[in-house]
Amino acid sequence: MHGTDETARRLLASSAQLSRDPATEIDWDEPVADDYGLSPEWSTLYGTAYWAELSEAQRRLLTRHEAASVASTGIWFELILQQMILRDVYSVSPASAEFQWALTEIADECRHSIMFARASGKLVDAEYRPRLLARELGRAFKTVATGETAYAAILVAEEVLDVMQRDWMRDRRVAPLVRTVNHIHVVEESRHMVFAREETRQRIAGTGRAARWTSALVIALAADMIVSSMVGREVYANAGLDADRAVREARSNEHHRALLRSSCANLMDFLGEVGLLTAAAARVYRRTGLL
Repeated sequence: MHGTDETARRLLASSAQLSRDPATEIDWDEPVADDYGLSPEWSTLYGTAYWAELSEAQRRLLTRHEAASVASTGIWFELILQQMILRDVYSVSPASAEFQWALTEIADECRHSIMFARASGKLVDAEYRPRLLARELGRAFKTVATGETAYAAILVAEEVLDVMQRDWMRDRRVAPLVRTVNHIHVVEESRHMVFAREETRQRIAGTGRAARWTSALVIALAADMIVSSMVGREVYANAGLDADRAVREARSNEHHRALLRSSCANLMDFLGEVGLLTAAAARVYRRTGLL
């Protein structure tokens, strides 16, 4: 970590005032209402012919499975994030604000992962995990990623999830449990995103053109893997839908791509500002639907 003392001290103070504890703030014994699991406009099928054919009950069930799957992707990346940060602070002085903030962030992520796991288990009777290829690539990424590659990838994952959850936490059509979980995550992740942006700026400064080009492409590929892992084929099957048709229509769903693209505009602006939106990376982001 380099030169982030002031930011780290500010975030530690914010954490001391605003940290949440989902273990006690959420009534885990409360039955889950038969509402949407996420804002219907964020469903991967919203706006398609298939969506128009679904009953209201089928739509609510689909979004609950989608929300559980997205949460599982969040857990997956939070595990990656924690390991990268622990590796990064291994030799940092425990007395420094950077070290203490890093461990505070890891503690936040631990609570979030437990919260996502418990909420998913209450939403649906199904377990979701990213596909094997994604898990193995994630294993390699968390082992070798450093510097701006690690922190910008963290930022991309957090911001993509953040833009969705900001809508879901305000939407009264969404089950109260999901709204509360999203509110807790959005509040705490805002601190993490501030830190990831600061770290990315610090690490990219002075980086040569070749290294920057490589980092930009690796970050874009990581983003593609994260976004494509959020809702898989098994989600549609578990929701009782024709999985082949659902996958086909979801992949060509221009509404979903447009929503994702507009919501991630600030993220793309930041990556461009720090030189991580190269031509090669931009092609990947366009394929993913983020640009």
